[in-house]
Amino acid sequence: MGVFFDLLVSVLTQGFIYALISYGVFITYKILDFPDLTVDGSFPLGAAVTAVLLTNGANAWLTLGAAALVGAAAGLCTGLIHVKVGVRDLLAGIITMTALFSINLQIAGSNLMVERSIDTIFNTPLLGDLPLIYRKLVLSFLLVVLFKLALDWYFRTKNGLVLRAVGDNETLVTALATDKGRIKVIGLVIANAFTALAGCIVCQEQRSFSATMGTGQVVFGLATVIIGTTLFRKVSFVKGTTAVIVGSVIYKACIQAAISLGLPANLLKLVTAALFLLILACGRTSGKKGGVSHA
Repeated sequence: MGVFFDLLVSVLTQGFIYALISYGVFITYKILDFPDLTVDGSFPLGAAVTAVLLTNGANAWLTLGAAALVGAAAGLCTGLIHVKVGVRDLLAGIITMTALFSINLQIAGSNLMVERSIDTIFNTPLLGDLPLIYRKLVLSFLLVVLFKLALDWYFRTKNGLVLRAVGDNETLVTALATDKGRIKVIGLVIANAFTALAGCIVCQEQRSFSATMGTGQVVFGLATVIIGTTLFRKVSFVKGTTAVIVGSVIYKACIQAAISLGLPANLLKLVTAALFLLILACGRTSGKKGGVSHA
């Protein structure tokens, strides 16, 4: 029973942390209808910057802002390549993702460990004497809820309403004398800021950075968005940000179940791909826009 409970806590913690990626993919895929592959580069970018800052004595909480800023810069690059240079959305993301792989290597090398003696956000005294496993759960939950509320608030602002309109009806946005290209860039900036923020928290939770840790993150994000929006497609009052949190937890639970059943590590990506295909097949009847509320 104790082992099962620990696994449950671990799944919830991972689900909450990685839900930040889901926020970003929700913005690009569900709202902007923009297939952004920058995610696979901006996630390890946030982790790389965090690992370097921590090993050089920076405050753990300040790394959250630093990671969000570099992620936003990555999203800005993708947006400008698409809007100003005229490169197709998919290719713009691929270009930035490819460039970020080299940038991440320059920042932190192929691997970088954060020593146990270095404090992370999970060492905060605000949580008292809770065991580390529960500190991670509580703090990841608080962060994902805080950023959810901030995102929900943004979607209700004038700029947020226009952002939501871009994916649905670009002609209407143009008719309102609003530059749809600028709005797309803003959406990509916000989305990749969330993705890099997730990389930052994962780095602090695992105390490590790897140049390959971003591989497959866009698949994860898409899967969680599809799971969440499909699950709540007939429940219109459930906000999209809430749906993707649930999707993230469910996806992590499926992966953990496969590992617990003795799946070899070298087959994990195969199972991930199969699970994603199954999710896509199950979500086809719901359509891309689903019934959940964007805000």
